[in-house]
Amino acid sequence: MLTIGDRLPEFKVAVQQGIDALPAGETLTHESFPGKWKVIFWWPKDFTFICPTEIIAYGELNSDFADRDAVLIGASTDTDFVHFAWRKSDERLAACDFPWIADNKKDLANALGIVDKEAGVALRATFIVDPNGIIQHVSVNGLNQGRNPQETLRNLDALQTDELCPCNWSPGQDVLKPAA
Repeated sequence: MLTIGDRLPEFKVAVQQGIDALPAGETLTHESFPGKWKVIFWWPKDFTFICPTEIIAYGELNSDFADRDAVLIGASTDTDFVHFAWRKSDERLAACDFPWIADNKKDLANALGIVDKEAGVALRATFIVDPNGIIQHVSVNGLNQGRNPQETLRNLDALQTDELCPCNWSPGQDVLKPAA
């Protein structure tokens, strides 16, 4: 699995966003959103039970990520048409206005090293990538455990301080200043 300090691999994948029209071949690449932080979070499958709770929770924080000059990107190994159908079927998911990667060939998920060996789907992986395309944070949960999007936001805040942040640090708290 790729980790901190690794470069986000080159990719070009189908992407789906919104519910106004059927997917029409839109794509996303490693070069999309130049100069922005990227928060890419993966879920195993559409039309499941834990995944929508995470997607909705991330969606509720989308403007907070944007305030930090970060683009929120969801991803799974489902197709863009499955993403579209799922969004159409649930108004809470439809309101999550950020791109969803449709990596049904698993090219990107395999390059990242996050495909579950038994289930053949992406693990619940989260990558925070800096504006230079370097992975600065990785967290991975198993298939049966949801994650905490607030913690992802806290990690982004800590990374953006470029300081030493102690355990349980929150924005507005002091950072560590080693003695000179």
